[in-house]
Amino acid sequence: MGYPETFEGFCVDSPKTWTTYKKHTLEPKPFAETDVDVEIECCGVCDSDVLTVTGAWGDFQGPLCVGHEIVGRAVRVGNEAKDVKQGDRVGVGAQVGSCLECDICKSQNENYCPKKIDTYNAKYPDGSTAHGGWASHIRAHWYYVFPIPSAIHSAEAAPLLCAGVTTYSPLVRAGIGPGKRVGVLGIGGLGHMALQWSRALGAETYALTHSPHKKADALLLGAHDVVVTTDPGWTDAWQFKFDLILDCTDKTHQFDVPKILGTLGIGGQYHILGAGDAPLAPLPAGVFMPNAAKMTGSHLGDRQEVLAMLDLAARTGIKPSIETLPLGEEGCREAVERLKENKVHYRFTLTDFDKAFGG
Repeated sequence: MGYPETFEGFCVDSPKTWTTYKKHTLEPKPFAETDVDVEIECCGVCDSDVLTVTGAWGDFQGPLCVGHEIVGRAVRVGNEAKDVKQGDRVGVGAQVGSCLECDICKSQNENYCPKKIDTYNAKYPDGSTAHGGWASHIRAHWYYVFPIPSAIHSAEAAPLLCAGVTTYSPLVRAGIGPGKRVGVLGIGGLGHMALQWSRALGAETYALTHSPHKKADALLLGAHDVVVTTDPGWTDAWQFKFDLILDCTDKTHQFDVPKILGTLGIGGQYHILGAGDAPLAPLPAGVFMPNAAKMTGSHLGDRQEVLAMLDLAARTGIKPSIETLPLGEEGCREAVERLKENKVHYRFTLTDFDKAFGG
């Protein structure tokens, strides 16, 4: 048995063996006429994958196939699917389904639908398992399958489908553009994308980093200047300056958040994107009052935002900084080990899927 009845994927058995990946047969959900099957060409590696396989976000029962930054070719398209045809190069991100009927979905907020179906480690209403992108194929509702512009290379398109839209969405929802000042806190897998979007949208953009050696990178990525957050009293010169700070780290629990909030202008937002595995330090209510500061967060983006982001990337040449590794037992292991140790510049994309699955 094989496609279309079954897929293949590189899977991990449990958090205890999170560095060990073996090829397994995967059974997809029953095909619906609103579905699209994608034969996968490449897939990014996200910190969410590491937090999942290590058990930081909870235990799981394997075999588990992760990966949610997927690019490939549509090989089967249901009769009720829209905006995609067989043979198209398409992408799938961290969501493969939602009800599309509730008020949340109808307001173009389907990424917050209570019935949202994550790309992996999730169940469909019929009990079927959703499998991720370190696999030969993925099956998803057409609404979560996005055409990839020809100007974007597949391996560079992959991280846009999670890291890209995760950083793009809060910027556009905050109305960021000319006349706004943005601070991007943490120049890594998320932050290096946020700098590029913020600059492209026309904002005065600053990199906030504890790593002075990243200054050259940050300036090349679009920062107007770099603020080193390990400098004593760095917040003093930035009181009431930022309209938005995007926290792209997973270390918020280690920050002096009250001092950072003081750098926001009146009604400014401190917006958390990095989903770590530690609780935040307690905050007294009074820290929000001197400047009416807001502390917010988000994940992913809606379909319209994904399409607009891909168009912006294609028109401006914005792209992630990636390293590629071949999909396989060793490639998967190296990717999660190095990402956990923050030894990547700045995203991984797994490639050579045709070789891994004999395509």
